[in-house]
Amino acid sequence: MTKSYNVAILGATGAVGTRLIEQLEQSTIPVNSLKLLASPRSAGKQLEFKGEKITVEATAPDSFDGVDLVLASGGGSVSAQYAPEAVKRGAVVVDNSSYWRMNDDVPLIVPEVNESALSSHNGIIANPNCSTIQMVVALAPIKQQFGLKRVIVSTYQAASGAGQSAWNELVAETTAYNAGEPVHANILPVKGAQHHYPLAYNLLPQIDVFEDDGYTHEEWKMIHETKKIMFGDKNSKAVKVTGTAVRVPVPIGHGETVYFETNDGAGATTASIQAALRSAAGVVLEDNPAEQLYPQPVNAAGKRETFVGRVRPDLENDDSFHMWVVSDNLLKGAAWNTVQIAERLVALNLVKVPEGASEKFPVTK
Repeated sequence: MTKSYNVAILGATGAVGTRLIEQLEQSTIPVNSLKLLASPRSAGKQLEFKGEKITVEATAPDSFDGVDLVLASGGGSVSAQYAPEAVKRGAVVVDNSSYWRMNDDVPLIVPEVNESALSSHNGIIANPNCSTIQMVVALAPIKQQFGLKRVIVSTYQAASGAGQSAWNELVAETTAYNAGEPVHANILPVKGAQHHYPLAYNLLPQIDVFEDDGYTHEEWKMIHETKKIMFGDKNSKAVKVTGTAVRVPVPIGHGETVYFETNDGAGATTASIQAALRSAAGVVLEDNPAEQLYPQPVNAAGKRETFVGRVRPDLENDDSFHMWVVSDNLLKGAAWNTVQIAERLVALNLVKVPEGASEKFPVTK
C-alpha cells in the first residue's frame, strides 16, 4: 500500500506559496491531508487544492502536530521560528528562505546537482537562492565533463524575486509613468533601506543589503551557495566565484550571463558543452544564432526547466566560455525546486527526522 503524507505549506498566500500549492497539486507526492499556514492577517482566506477549498490557518507551534512534511516559504524570520518547532514534532521541513542555507547541519539542495546530500539531512533541507539554482543547473553537466575553475555571473533579476509587493509596485510605476503621472517607489531596491528607487524603465544594481566589502548580500549568497552545492563547502577554494546582481523591470524570469573556465586542457568546445547541456536533466538548450533562438524570460515564465543559450568560447582565454541562462524564478527558482526536493525525499523514503536531530535546531521563543 502506498504511503500518503500529511503536508503543510507555510506562507501559503504569498507569490511563492500559491505556486507551492499548484506544484504540489501536480507532483507525484501522495497527499493525505494539506494544511495551509500563514500570518494571522491571512487566516480565514480560502485557497483551492485539487478542487477542494482549504481555509488558511494562522501559524502556531501546534500547527505541525501530525504533519510529515512542511514546504516553507514564509520568509527567514518565520522559518527561524517555526522550522525547529516542526522538526521537534517529527516533520521534515523543506525551506525556501535564506535562513538555513549556510547552516552546516542543513543540506542545500538542487536535485539535478546534489541529490545525494539529502541522505544526510537532519530534518531541515534548504532551497537555494533563485539566481543560484538556475546557474548551478546549467553549470553541473559542464563541471561533470570538463571541470570548473572559475565563474563570473551577471544577473538580470525579475521584480517578483523581491516578492508580490515589489511586482505590484513595478506594475503601478509602469502605469503611472505611461500616463505621465508621478512615479512613487516604496520598496525597491530593499524594503527597509534609506532610499527607494523606481524599477519601471530603470535598472537597480542592488539586490539585498550591501556588505562591508561592497558586494550585496545577494551576490554573497550566489558565491557561497554555489560553492556549497557544487563543491560541498560554502568556502571552497576549489572554484572561484564572483558576480553582480541587478534588478530589471521584468515581472517573472531571471536572466544570467555566465562566464566560466573549465579545467586546463579538458578539451571543452562549444559543441561539446552544448551536447552536455542538451542531455542534462532539467535543462532545455535554446541555442541557434542563425534562427535568433535564445532563452527569454517571457517564454520561460510558467515552466519548470532552466533554459540555456548563447554558448560560445571566450576569444581571449583558453578553456573559457560564456552562456545565457533563464528560468522562472518563482518555479524552478522557488516553488518547483522545493516540491521537487520533497518528491525526492518521498521517493528515497527520507521523510523522517533522524533520532536526536531536532537537538541541532533548538526552538527559539
